[in-house]
Amino acid sequence: MEAIQSLRGMVDLLPVQTPLWQRIEATAREHFRRAAIGEIRTPLLEATELFARGIGEATDVVGKEMYTFLDRGDRSCTLRPEGTASVVRAAIEHGLLAQGPQRLWYGGPMFRYERPQKGRQRQFHQIGVELLGVADATSDAEAIAVAWDLLADLGVDGLELEINSLGTNDDRVRYRSELVAWLQAHHDQLDADSQQRIATNPLRVLDSKNPATQALLSGAPTLADALAGESHERFAQVRQALEELGIPFVLNPRLVRGLDYYGHTAFEITSSQLGAQATVCGGGRYDGLVEQLGGPPTAAVGWALGLERLVLLLSQAGTMASEAAVPDLYVISRGGAAERLALGLCRQGRQAGLVVERDPSGAAFGKQFKRADRSGALWAAVVGEEEAAEGAVVLKHLRDPQQQDRRLPSGAVLELLAKA
Repeated sequence: MEAIQSLRGMVDLLPVQTPLWQRIEATAREHFRRAAIGEIRTPLLEATELFARGIGEATDVVGKEMYTFLDRGDRSCTLRPEGTASVVRAAIEHGLLAQGPQRLWYGGPMFRYERPQKGRQRQFHQIGVELLGVADATSDAEAIAVAWDLLADLGVDGLELEINSLGTNDDRVRYRSELVAWLQAHHDQLDADSQQRIATNPLRVLDSKNPATQALLSGAPTLADALAGESHERFAQVRQALEELGIPFVLNPRLVRGLDYYGHTAFEITSSQLGAQATVCGGGRYDGLVEQLGGPPTAAVGWALGLERLVLLLSQAGTMASEAAVPDLYVISRGGAAERLALGLCRQGRQAGLVVERDPSGAAFGKQFKRADRSGALWAAVVGEEEAAEGAVVLKHLRDPQQQDRRLPSGAVLELLAKA
């Protein structure tokens, strides 16, 4: 019978890989704790309307990439392609916004039907922060600072912060008219995707990955020229706050992000270690999204980072090696009574806080010793039928051949290891 394979773009994380993921997640949790940001967990599956209204039907995410289907009640459901809309929906549904500003973070898998490539899969993982109910420019800088400090603490090298202002909705409407006129005048020089986006989402043309289109866009009008005075002033406050925090940045007038809900500050943190897929973290301000999803007018800012790219980056740099847990004690046994005593010893060791691995094979002691050595454990506890009859254990140091084996009552093993 043919073995069943995982779906394309759905990747298993094996035990040798997960320690690195856990260390990244633990570091993120500690940074969020220090910043008084609380965790929220939302469902993987949501009503399709949430993303159609929140992200925007003209975006590639909604139009091309979502996993959408009808459930048995003929309701259109979608596996979440991003986290912000779900967090906002939960905040509205549970009345969190009536309790004052909310500082929230989330983590978990997201789903987009796109071409799998290095650091990008159809099931991918994000960690994100959402600050709801905060309107001041310094909150934009604070959100960026949390992301910057987290990535720096993880040891990510070559970091660069790119920022832009998308202004108000009126600013973008004014700019859209100018941009569309310019794009139409250069229609034949654009790539096919950009030609289609002129009618649906012209600002996304600025984010084209086509080199020829990007070169052409150097002559296009910029959003900065369309910003009203108030938007200019707000963006200046964000830049000043970042300068005072000592976080370097570069201005990128082509940075628009891929989701419709952004306005005012937009940013990406990139790493020179990742080549073409350089973005590690991205986000910005989305003051209209809460109201768009049925809540009260609420200012908000947030970001998300992709774990697959981050793991790839840290693995390449060797900054955080992915290492499986090394046992403190490896328990070897053979025979029914010996295996029962060994099982009890393992449980007692784990209850005492030790990492204990048991060999359940019942194989010859020579084979078990080879596996014990490969495990990296410092000590091996050996129980044969003779030891089991006496309630004893032979304790062997696996890394120092000069140390003599010790025959001890089983209850004395953990006491000795605690002192070792």
